[in-house]
Amino acid sequence: MNSAEIMDIEIKLLMEGVYRVYGYDFREYAEASLRRRLSLWLSDSGFATLSLAQSDLLRDRGLFDSLLRGITVNVSEMFRDSAFFKAVREHVVPHLKTYPFVKVWLAGCSTGEEAYSMAILLQEEGLKGRFRIYATDINEDVIRTAQKGIYPLHEMQRFTRNYQNSGGTISFCDYYTARYDHAILNASLRENMVFAAHNLAVDADFGEMNLILCRNVMIYFQQPLKERVLALFDKSLMPGGFLCLGTKESLDHRQIAHRYGEIKPRTQIYRKQYAKKN
Repeated sequence: MNSAEIMDIEIKLLMEGVYRVYGYDFREYAEASLRRRLSLWLSDSGFATLSLAQSDLLRDRGLFDSLLRGITVNVSEMFRDSAFFKAVREHVVPHLKTYPFVKVWLAGCSTGEEAYSMAILLQEEGLKGRFRIYATDINEDVIRTAQKGIYPLHEMQRFTRNYQNSGGTISFCDYYTARYDHAILNASLRENMVFAAHNLAVDADFGEMNLILCRNVMIYFQQPLKERVLALFDKSLMPGGFLCLGTKESLDHRQIAHRYGEIKPRTQIYRKQYAKKN
C-alpha cells in the first residue's frame, strides 16, 4: 500500500472521529478537495502524518479549529459575480416586492460580504424594513468576522466596481466609513440580519424562506450530500421562492429538479413551482 492510499485511510478515520467528537460532518466532502486541504494543513502543523495528529485534534479544540479553518473555504467579496446580482435585481426582486415581508437564507456566508451585498440590494430596491437575512456558515470564526462588518480598505475599489456593475444606484462609499486601513460597513445594514453557525450536512432546515442563496459551496460535496442539502433547501423554500446556486452548480439531473425552473439561462437562479391544483 502506497503513501497516498494510507493517507486516504487516515482521512476517513479522522473525519469519522471529527464527526463523533465535534459534530462536523466532512465524510461526504469531495475527496480530492479534502485531501488537498488536509495536506496543506499538515504541512504547517508540525505533525508528520494525520495519524499522529489525530489524537491531539480530537482532544484539543484549539487545534481542531485550525484544522476547520484549513478545510473550509472562506474566499468572498462584495457583489461577487456582478451579473448574478444584476439578475437578482431585475428578475427576483420584482416578485419579492409582492410579499409584505421577505425571508432570505444565505447558506455558507463565509466572512459576510455576500450577506451585506444582499442587504444593500434589497434596501435599494425598496424593501428596507421588510426583509430579514439569515446568514449561516459551518465555521464560527468566520461568523464572528461577518458580524463585525469590517473589511480591508484596499478591497473597496474592487467592491465598488462590482457594485456598480450589479446595478448599484448610489455611491458605494455611502455604505461604509473609512478608518485607518479598514472600511466599517454601516451598522444599519446589520439591523435586518441574523448570523448563526449552521452545518448543512447535519443541521435542520430554515422554514418558509422566500430566497435561498448557496453559491460555490456544494462544489465541495460528494453527490449524496449534494442531494441531501438540496432537499434541505427545497423543504425550507416556499412555493414561488427562489434558489440561487454558484456558477459551477446547477439542478440538472437532481432529484428536486422537476419542481424548479431556471428564471433565465445560465443564471443558476431557480424558482420553485407552485403546487398544482387538482
